[in-house]
Amino acid sequence: MVAGSESSSSQSTSKKKVWARIMKGRVVFLIRLKPGMQDAFLAAYESIRHLVAEGVEGHIVDQVCQSDDDPERWLILSEWESLAHFRAWESMESHRELAKPLRDCMAESLSLKFNVQAETTGGGKQ
Repeated sequence: MVAGSESSSSQSTSKKKVWARIMKGRVVFLIRLKPGMQDAFLAAYESIRHLVAEGVEGHIVDQVCQSDDDPERWLILSEWESLAHFRAWESMESHRELAKPLRDCMAESLSLKFNVQAETTGGGKQ
């Protein structure tokens, strides 16, 4: 090992850790609805979306999407200042209460959490 390489490696690791702590988080929620539950699901989403957007710390944006190929397959994407913000909200009783009407419509679901590593916006900015 070259003298100084350990310290250089440690500095690089430290920088990565600091960078990781400030990254945005993305939550991908894959859903299959129970047959005939689309209207109830959309009504449940509509009833909570503004509460989340305006009242949950760290929440940036979310989208609800329906599969073009399978009308019972849905996706909720949400972006957070950090995954720590999402996890804090997810652990609260108020989250479980708000999400219950949505969950009642679901036959199955899968929640995936990601740290955003890079982002491209229109015009090549960022």
